[in-house]
Amino acid sequence: MKKFNIALVVIVVGLLCGCTGQKKKIAHNHDEFSKLEITHDHSDYFGSYTLNDENFGTKTTVTVQGDKRTMVTNAIPNHKTGAFPNQGNPNTISAQDRTYVFSTKPVYTGKSKWVREPGVALNGVKFEPGTAEVVVCESGENYRVEAFQDLIDLGLDFNNAHVQPNGAYHYHGTPTGVIETFDNQEDLVHVGFAHDGFPIYYSKSNAYKPSYRIVDDNRSGTDCTYSNPKVSIDVDIDHTEQDGTFLSDWEYVKGSGDLDECNGTELNGEYIYLVTNAYPYVGRCLMGEFTESERRGPPPGGRRPNAPGGGHPGKRPTNRPPNG
Repeated sequence: MKKFNIALVVIVVGLLCGCTGQKKKIAHNHDEFSKLEITHDHSDYFGSYTLNDENFGTKTTVTVQGDKRTMVTNAIPNHKTGAFPNQGNPNTISAQDRTYVFSTKPVYTGKSKWVREPGVALNGVKFEPGTAEVVVCESGENYRVEAFQDLIDLGLDFNNAHVQPNGAYHYHGTPTGVIETFDNQEDLVHVGFAHDGFPIYYSKSNAYKPSYRIVDDNRSGTDCTYSNPKVSIDVDIDHTEQDGTFLSDWEYVKGSGDLDECNGTELNGEYIYLVTNAYPYVGRCLMGEFTESERRGPPPGGRRPNAPGGGHPGKRPTNRPPNG
């Protein structure tokens, strides 16, 4: 009888331990300041999902069917932004009507192709690392201005983003708000998709080093000016050291870092892109097959074929609104 009682106790205790040892399902809660509705078919953002944020106005729906991932979005970020308009950026954020289609079976070609807008964040906001700002020299040289420099105030906010004249908010570098919003507590945070279908990540530990460096040479050009409809400034170019202010200040050196010329690498047998805190921040080219439907035109700088950096523009820019 005693043996039976002991066995019964062991069974009961075992059942209790088994129940308490199971993983609990935890609901996704939000604070009172954000009314965010997130629905998706998977625990990650490779499946279908919807982002509706009443607080910020985000409306993004992603549907995965077969070999296509379709994103329909108003391109309003689901995180805080800086104040716009501001001193360096005269534009106001407004909703867009955008539809993007990405391949769920991306094809790696190994041949880089320049693209103005390489991809889109999970919230529907595009990445566009280059700028429309150009310094023009009477001697013939043109210099494309980088987003991160001390020459011109482009009004970038704490998300390394600002607004185009049509109201489109876009990221030039590390999308801080996206990283915080989609952080999965791992080092690599999935932040978006490139237009060739490959995913875009950010490493919180800066584990991946880009393969770019500043050119060891002096610039040339006389009587150089930067201008937009609201301002015109003279810029001293001739015989100045290259310091990263302009696109042509940078060059890709294969093997000098962990990433290729498009800021990509292979991870566990799969190709991915990285957004990095160091140049080029966001890749300026893609390594997979894609159909470019965004703003078309030749790559800035009259660069060498397939070279994401270097060279001088060959044509003078026409007048256009600042921060395009």
